[in-house]
Amino acid sequence: MSAVLPLPAVTAKPWWKRQRWLLLRRVSQLGIFTLFLLGPLAGIWIVKGNLASSLTLGVLPLTDPFVLAQSLAAGHRPEAAALIGVAIVLAFYAVFGRVYCSWVCPVNLVSDSAGWLRRKLKITTGRSPSRSLRYWLLAAVLGAAALTGQAVWEAVNPVTLTQRALIFGGSLAWAAVLAVFLFELLVAPRGWCGHLCPHGAAYALLGSKPLLRVAATHSSRCNDCGDCYAVCPEPQVIVMPLKGKQGHGPVITDRECTACGRCADVCTTDVFRFTHRFDTRRD
Repeated sequence: MSAVLPLPAVTAKPWWKRQRWLLLRRVSQLGIFTLFLLGPLAGIWIVKGNLASSLTLGVLPLTDPFVLAQSLAAGHRPEAAALIGVAIVLAFYAVFGRVYCSWVCPVNLVSDSAGWLRRKLKITTGRSPSRSLRYWLLAAVLGAAALTGQAVWEAVNPVTLTQRALIFGGSLAWAAVLAVFLFELLVAPRGWCGHLCPHGAAYALLGSKPLLRVAATHSSRCNDCGDCYAVCPEPQVIVMPLKGKQGHGPVITDRECTACGRCADVCTTDVFRFTHRFDTRRD
């Protein structure tokens, strides 16, 4: 689902260039779902399992660190394969940061769709809770697992339910998808993904010092159009790198950045680019 872009971006850039990172993210997300679908629907088991725990080609285990943390809090002893899977995932996100939220998570499709429709219908009502609430929810989820001895969050986790709805269907799973969509459409813009989701909070903490970053390298070209703020799911991360406030460098180092690339897509003067966290060049 493409965003409704401000007029300057529409007229100054060709279509493919103002959508390139969005299109690549959709290819990534849909490609992952296709791999999970091939098994149950076509009998081609390239990947077995789900986003919580999977096995690729029968040899590569991948385990969600947040799910494992709940299991540990519940007092369960993980198998060796789960620990190996977590180590692989942690190494990946140590390099790429919080890209799970924008390049993998199925709820991102729901959130982006709700955001697109809000702009299309010009809905301006609603108020989002504090962004810190997701970290309190993260602690609460781990506390609930410790108290109950179960990973209780996985029974209601919108990420798990959305994947289940897209792959297997089911009324409860689709109800969860609809609830997130309506919440972000009518109640709180980016409310779930940007303010409540403990999964996103976990990945923000785990990928807080990644190598891959977005940088406002060419900030001198900024014409203050505000297009980047309008499309960014975490607009607060742009301010200091773009304006150089408090002596801040051009690299967006904030752990909340999802490296979605939408700021680079919509910027008519090409201020933003992907680089590494040590690239402090600015013009």
